[in-house]
Amino acid sequence: MPAALIRRVVLCVLIAAPALVLRFTGLSFAPVIEMVVFGAAVVAAAFLLAWAAEAAQKDISGALAIALLALIAVLPEYAVDLYYAFRSGSDPTYLHYAAANMTGSNRLLLGFGWPLVVLVALFVARRAAARAGTRAPRFLVLPKESRLDIGFLALLAVVAFAIPLLGTIPMWFGIVLVMVFGLYLWRAGQTQDEDDEDEFVGAAALIANMSTRPRRATVISLFVVSAAIILLSAEPFAEALVASGSALGIDSYFLVQWLAPVASEAPEFIIAVMFAARGMGSAAIGTLIASKVNQWSLLVGSLPIAHFAGGGSTALPLDARQIEEFTLTATQTLLGVAIILALRFRWQVAIGLAVLFAVQFAITDTTGRYVLSATQALLAIGFLIAHRREVLPTLAAPFRRAQTAPARTSAGVAS
Repeated sequence: MPAALIRRVVLCVLIAAPALVLRFTGLSFAPVIEMVVFGAAVVAAAFLLAWAAEAAQKDISGALAIALLALIAVLPEYAVDLYYAFRSGSDPTYLHYAAANMTGSNRLLLGFGWPLVVLVALFVARRAAARAGTRAPRFLVLPKESRLDIGFLALLAVVAFAIPLLGTIPMWFGIVLVMVFGLYLWRAGQTQDEDDEDEFVGAAALIANMSTRPRRATVISLFVVSAAIILLSAEPFAEALVASGSALGIDSYFLVQWLAPVASEAPEFIIAVMFAARGMGSAAIGTLIASKVNQWSLLVGSLPIAHFAGGGSTALPLDARQIEEFTLTATQTLLGVAIILALRFRWQVAIGLAVLFAVQFAITDTTGRYVLSATQALLAIGFLIAHRREVLPTLAAPFRRAQTAPARTSAGVAS
């Protein structure tokens, strides 16, 4: 194993070590301290997981690799969210948090992640164009093969509106969503690469450059270590988030909805930005789109299952706040889909999407959330009308014959 890789792995393990000590010794501290300790462990484990998942693409090519990377990268989020859903089966007070992490993470991905990688990719492309004396690009281009992911996300965005209308997530609905995720993986696995040459960055590059047997052993070891840290840290981190809200006088719901996703998705954002900074903007946004697909399918579908496993009913009930949050998240997803239907992402639209995301933090009442939801829905309708010719091809993409996946090395910008 390269020395540089060893140093990074050791650093992550050292960051997670205090949490493991607390877990095995049973020592307890103030909720805020435990939140920081176990949160740091989740972040460290998420980095190990992301490095291993990215390097695994050396042995798994195509759209399936990106789908699996997106799934593995958000496993820390799954651990926290499913814990709340599981506890809600026996303790109704946890129902309030059951889907909070999911809605926050989902909106963070689209409202912050998408604009970030688009702006970074276009900034890098414009600098390259300036050095070459060519015309600066005006938007990020997604390859035609991205319609597979966008098509699934479009279908899920429409289905998502059933959740606030039902006021609950029934078991049968969850099973359907899990089956949709299975179909998504199957279709992604059918997609073939035009070019099997992948580019890797950072620690993942160090792993990918190893010979086959050591590389696979390293990937498996990192998966095992990171999974163990996450499983040991998820419960105390989730409990510390709730307790810290009371201790600090901050809404516990706010901490669960936003702090946990920031911790669990930091590595994914960093990897996506690194891709964008190296001219692979389409790969960066593609990974974040795939994450949205698995959140709306596998994660949401697993919530009622976890609730039932924890002793609850066959449906996960939602309170008024959760219904508001799902409505806001669904309309934002619909807007995101409408924007990328044309397979182009302009920087002006990216900034507008980020502004809409930021506005929600100034809104604290029910009326404001529904007004913002209506605003996002109206904007989505406008983009859908503008991109109306792309609607049917996108919705049909999940059911068409296998396509050819884009090479990960494409710059993905156009002038």
